[in-house]
Amino acid sequence: MRKTLRGVHAFVFALATVAPLALSAGPWEPLFNGRDLSGWKQVNGTAPYKVVDGAIMGTTVPGSPNSFLATEKLYGDFILELEVMQDAPSNSGIQFRSECRASDGRVHGYQMEIDPTPRAWTGGIYDEARRGWFYTGAMSHAARDLYKLNQWNRVRIEAIGPSIRTWINGEPVAHVIDDMDARGFIALQIHSISKKKPEEAGRRVFWRNIRIQTTDLKPSPADSLFIRNVIANNLADAERAQGWKLLWDGRTTAGWRGAGKKAFPEKGWRIENGELVVQKSDGRESQNGGDIVTEAEYAAFEVALEFKLTKGANSGIKYYVTEKYVTKGSAIGLEFQLLDDANHPDAKLGAAGNRQLGSLYDLIPINRMPGSLGVKPRLGEWQHARIISRADGTVEHWLNGIKVVEYTRGSPLFMALVERSKYNKHEGFGLAKSGRILLQDHGDEVRFRSIKLREL
Repeated sequence: MRKTLRGVHAFVFALATVAPLALSAGPWEPLFNGRDLSGWKQVNGTAPYKVVDGAIMGTTVPGSPNSFLATEKLYGDFILELEVMQDAPSNSGIQFRSECRASDGRVHGYQMEIDPTPRAWTGGIYDEARRGWFYTGAMSHAARDLYKLNQWNRVRIEAIGPSIRTWINGEPVAHVIDDMDARGFIALQIHSISKKKPEEAGRRVFWRNIRIQTTDLKPSPADSLFIRNVIANNLADAERAQGWKLLWDGRTTAGWRGAGKKAFPEKGWRIENGELVVQKSDGRESQNGGDIVTEAEYAAFEVALEFKLTKGANSGIKYYVTEKYVTKGSAIGLEFQLLDDANHPDAKLGAAGNRQLGSLYDLIPINRMPGSLGVKPRLGEWQHARIISRADGTVEHWLNGIKVVEYTRGSPLFMALVERSKYNKHEGFGLAKSGRILLQDHGDEVRFRSIKLREL
């Protein structure tokens, strides 16, 4: 490169001289002709898009909402591959199966995130202007190091039926199963700029080599990524192949009974519209229907479910419950706390927030390091809880796609925390080799669905 080239000119020169990355074989249809924006239209914001040296360039501008350059044609099932490059950190994304609603002028639909910031969630799947994050970049161990700023990166999106999968530079990043939208446009996003960060104006995103397959689609081989299935009480073939099973069938009480009882509670719980509901009583522990537990015990496992809290609600997901401890309240076990932190007094008790949503109740508060809670709790909406307990004793709590707690059962730190907690009178607390999964009745209305487990 000539020494006289600097800044914009140098970057554009690199754009023109770097050869396209090799793409997969198949019946590809080009979505971009490399010369002009034929077949595309701009919706929503005012960020400018133009063609520069065979690539589409979008530039961030102040005072504009999110901008999208969308295909005029709509697509249902497809495999999309393209290349993307950024000259500076700026949030972006690729919309698909999306629409622009006349009611608000906003784009709604699935988005594959492009995120070169320290958070590094590129490849994650977001539901733009609707339900928010389905699959954060934090859920894929490889995602953080895959995307390279100031380099061309290869993107692949497969949307085949309800299955949505993403790859960055040949590595799988996300897998979501959802059936809300089967068809829509594809769009290239330039994100809005915060008034607090005017220095982000003028940053550019480039896309090129944009191709799509819509016939004779052949899904990529299965991988080991966690699958986020958003369809209520649904178990996809890909999940079965990974060993997942429904822990609750969405219709009956099969597989569950009352804690310390032989049968399912006759009151305090109800099943409606595919939801398992704790009925509101007086807010006391296990004094109405009481807790419910799985009939089977589990040693090393991964459990995932969706829950919905009402205002001021308190509940929990307990694990390694053995029912050997005598108690007048809830059965004893390690607990993933479910709580409306803003409206329940228990959020201010305990130590350092160790009784708040997602915590290991009365033992370990959630990780509140910067960026660790990129997905905020949503009262009155479905949220996602995931617990991973491995044979080596390590345990993880995940809340809405973020790992918020990690610890090792039986470690010196764990034992010290138990000793200073309300559980210090229960010998061997949290150390059982196997136990039941429990859903807590704390006298508040809480709803559960899509309860799944796989043994590790």
